[in-house]
Amino acid sequence: AFTVRITAADIGTGARTALTLIAADALEVAPDRVRVQIGDSDFGPATLAGGSMGTRSWGGTRSWGWAVTRAAGELREQLALGGTIPPQGITVRADTSEVIGALAAKERHSFGAQFAEVAVDVASGEVRVRRMLGVFAAGKIVNPLTARGQLVGGMIWGLSMALHEEAVRDRASGAVVGADLAGYHFSANADIPHIEADWVDDPDPDDPVGIKGIGEVGIVGAAAAIANAVWHATGVRHRNLPIRPDRVIAAGGGAA
Repeated sequence: AFTVRITAADIGTGARTALTLIAADALEVAPDRVRVQIGDSDFGPATLAGGSMGTRSWGGTRSWGWAVTRAAGELREQLALGGTIPPQGITVRADTSEVIGALAAKERHSFGAQFAEVAVDVASGEVRVRRMLGVFAAGKIVNPLTARGQLVGGMIWGLSMALHEEAVRDRASGAVVGADLAGYHFSANADIPHIEADWVDDPDPDDPVGIKGIGEVGIVGAAAAIANAVWHATGVRHRNLPIRPDRVIAAGGGAA
């Protein structure tokens, strides 16, 4: 069995799963032979998990996936030399600060295109999304199951941004009106249509794993796609979100 200890954090986006698969691939063993230990203060400070930084990180000096791959490669070299393995096992450490710092300065973003079909009620101004499709180029996809969940979840978040979510402040107190999920309006299950997410093969040649990072790329195009679909249905451009029924009626948008 192999144990991977890394200064990282998993906020629920599947870092443990991704790093387990990356380590197993680098060691050429089954994933069930790899145990990843993460989020332990004994390992030292960790970089944040957010903004497409974590499993793949260009914002800082560390990349979790790269570090795991590098350590696994060195361990395999030691094992290939043969000899007796001590009872405590063999420990190999990797630091990616220098290799990442030496990379050429260029953009390494993920990209996506999103499409939405909506229906607009001519009497009430209500907008309903009928279906959505997102296609993304986010480097090598380590785990298709968690990647699709991240992308679809982002598109749902973007739909909620486009049609429902709005921060309103009380003019007297300055406090946010609806500051909890009991009063804040966001998309529920009945608001979510059939959503598809897929990707094209787009590995990064500068990364040993080929990953780029999914992060929030599923969110950014969703609201724009829905707003464009509303424009196509009504002939009216909405420059403010959410696209509420009263805003649709006030703008004179009730075509179809």
